[in-house]
Amino acid sequence: MGEAELPRLTVIGTGYLGATHAVCMASLGYDVVGLDVDSKKIERLQAGEVPFFEPGLPELLSKALASGRLRFTTSYEEAAEHGDIHFVCVGTPQQPGSDACDLSYVDAAVRDLAAHLTRRCLVVGKSTVPVNTAARLAGLLHELAPAGEEVELAWNPEFLREGFAVDDTLKPDRLVFGVASEWAHERLAAAFQPILDLGTPVVVTDLATAELVKVAANSFLATKISYINAMAEVCEATGADVRDLAKALAYDDRIGGRFLQPGLGFGGGCLPKDIRAFAHRAEEIGVGQAVSFLREVDAINRRRRSRTIDLVRELLGGQLAGKRVACLGAAFKPNSDDIRDAPALDVARTMHGLGANVRVYDPAALDNARRTYPELRYGTSALDVAQDADVVVLLTEWAEFREIEPSALAKVVKHTRIVDGRHALDANTWRAEGWEYRALGCP
Repeated sequence: MGEAELPRLTVIGTGYLGATHAVCMASLGYDVVGLDVDSKKIERLQAGEVPFFEPGLPELLSKALASGRLRFTTSYEEAAEHGDIHFVCVGTPQQPGSDACDLSYVDAAVRDLAAHLTRRCLVVGKSTVPVNTAARLAGLLHELAPAGEEVELAWNPEFLREGFAVDDTLKPDRLVFGVASEWAHERLAAAFQPILDLGTPVVVTDLATAELVKVAANSFLATKISYINAMAEVCEATGADVRDLAKALAYDDRIGGRFLQPGLGFGGGCLPKDIRAFAHRAEEIGVGQAVSFLREVDAINRRRRSRTIDLVRELLGGQLAGKRVACLGAAFKPNSDDIRDAPALDVARTMHGLGANVRVYDPAALDNARRTYPELRYGTSALDVAQDADVVVLLTEWAEFREIEPSALAKVVKHTRIVDGRHALDANTWRAEGWEYRALGCP
């Protein structure tokens, strides 16, 4: 397929998903316009600045801008004129005071785009939405677009892992095309041709199934994480060791070792919100009982945070007030600056509220943490926040925390006590160096 035949793409919404998608598609040779209603975000991207931390993306953005194949705008009219295929990548956060998904950004994007669609084109949803949203949006497009039924809707869920988003976009483990016509299938194939040429598996299905794939995948992962954490609670009650248990389970290839890591549990902008919205939507459509276990998955996950604080309290002889606590990590996972529903900051804030003198360090997420939680104190390195600490708590498993020398940390702390909230450290090594080491589910 020559460049002349490549469809022209737009990406509506330039947050984490949209910016990554726009940059990667331009790097594959497509002519891409990224649109956002936030003019500050657009200015930063147009100037070559990625507004969040994602390894490999800034370099790719600079190249894409220099190639002339990528530009950014706040004008729906400009985007509509440019695009043969429009990818909708706006956020679907949790509604305040509810488990339901907030679809106002998706609805607004589709409405504002539809008003300017005057020729045959394909609108492709990538946002994570409750099942049957696509059917409603297709009706909205037909009703509002000047081109009417010439405008088709497809669904193409994203499966990005923060910290690996570039690779996951350019070399995904699968593509899902939710389509209502052969034409839509052909158009989507044209939009992903270089990725399909790699032999990437494709599942071509209907709109509803495509919408379900993402929430079903996230629900499965969340369940697996909460399962091993439930086993950690059983281990604590019986004197068993959850790490050895997880290792033994991982050898069973029906189960596998990925996401079978006990610890502080999951956070971020996807898993917690997605399982709550899925359970909520299932109740709305009368099949709530089928996924009622997701409520318990969520509850087990939330409980990890209070259990971690219990471990810290136990190490401190039952008293948190007035104690100096060094918190290593703020992001919800390593290689990210995302602090949405971050277990690390939840634990740090709770300990602060209980009177502890808490200091936090994270390699990437400090600016976001400071902005959102100005009441906490922050430091410039792991050794800085550990100065005179009564206890060190590892909350995000960054490589630089895994590699800390116990002897180097011992020189700056007041007491050699560590709570490993992520099972990231070798307990035997730390204990051999004279540290009191504790982790959830370990004797």
